[in-house]
This record gives sequence, structure tokens and C-alpha cells, in this order.
Amino acid sequence: MPYQAKVDRNLCIGSADCVSIAPKTFVLDSESKSTVKAQGVDDDETLMQAAKTCPVAAIILTDETGKQVYP
Repeated sequence: MPYQAKVDRNLCIGSADCVSIAPKTFVLDSESKSTVKAQGVDDDETLMQAAKTCPVAAIILTDETGKQVYP
């Protein structure tokens, strides 16, 4: 089962790096903040890359057991 992604909207600054890397998973909303539009559509490697490029570490990844794997 792939990683699950969550965006901490209090941290998000709308850089859209995650959207450019994983556009199937992330989208900017009407407030220009990232949100998860779908789970399980990008592979774990892509999600990890998207999370690591976030300049404010607003993307939280968990594994199938719910354990946080990033950050």
C-alpha cells in the first residue's frame, strides 16, 4: 500500500513544488495552498520527492500502519 499524504495547511506557503512533482496527488486550492486531491495515485518515491522539496516541510507522509515516515 502506498504512502498516505497530508498537508499541514498552517505551514504551507503555496510554493507548488509538490504539485509540479506529484500532480496526481496535490493541487493548489482557492487559497493557493496545497491540498491532497487523491491518495494512492503517485508512487512512494514520487511522494517522498514531493515532500522533500517542500520548503517548509508541510507534507506529512505515513505508511500503511499509520506510522509517520516523513518528515
